[in-house]
Amino acid sequence: MIKVEFLGPIGKSPIEMEAKTLADVSAKLKEDNTLTDWLDKCAVALNDTMVNDLSTVLQDGDRVSILPPVCGG
Repeated sequence: MIKVEFLGPIGKSPIEMEAKTLADVSAKLKEDNTLTDWLDKCAVALNDTMVNDLSTVLQDGDRVSILPPVCGG
């Protein structure tokens, strides 16, 4: 089981799911219409390390963070 957390203004509570790769996570999250607008814009971190390869293999207990874009000055 992995934990997926949604940071910043996404406003969704963390969820737990079974997933073998980040591609599995992506497919499951795309089923949620409230996330559709966010997913293409967000960065992803696995256990606090930025990743962008959907074939990344996940281990039981991993934490996937969905990070929306931010603006700063």
